[in-house]
Amino acid sequence: MVEVLFVCLGNICRSPMAEAVARSYIQSEGLSDQVKVDSAGTGDWHIGHPPHEGTRKVLDLNKISYKGMKARQFNGSDFNAFRYIVCMDRKNLRDVLERKQGETNSEVVTFMQFVPDSAAEDVPDPYYTGNFDEVYQLVQEGCRNLIHWIREKEGI
Repeated sequence: MVEVLFVCLGNICRSPMAEAVARSYIQSEGLSDQVKVDSAGTGDWHIGHPPHEGTRKVLDLNKISYKGMKARQFNGSDFNAFRYIVCMDRKNLRDVLERKQGETNSEVVTFMQFVPDSAAEDVPDPYYTGNFDEVYQLVQEGCRNLIHWIREKEGI
C-alpha cells in the first residue's frame, strides 16, 4: 500500500480538496487497494472541523465525496506513516521539513510540481482568496499527474 498525505495550513480548504479529488481519481482507476490518501494541516486552528464550506461546495458540484473528513494536525509520526507527503505550498513544505527528525521513508514534495504548465509556485489559499474554483482546477490536474507519477515510480 502506498500512502499519500496532502498538507496545507489549516486542513480545511486545499489539502482536504486534494484528498477528496485524489481519492475519487484513485477509485476510478481501480487503485483503492494500492493507494491510500489522507490530509493534514500544519496549524491546529481547525482540528476536528469538516472541510470549509467553499471546498464542500466545489466538491458537491463535481460529485466528489468528502464524507467523514475532519481536519487534523500534521505530526512527526506522519513521516513514518506516509510514503509521500505532498505540501500545497512552500511555506507548509518548510514547516513540514522543520518537524522531520532523523531518517524516514517519506518523500516530501510540493503539489505544484505536478502542475507543470502553471506559473504559480504554490496552490493559492482560498481561505484568503475565496477562489475555490481556481484551486479545484489546479488540484484536479495535480492529483491526476501525482497519481500517474506514483504509478510509474511504484510500479503499480
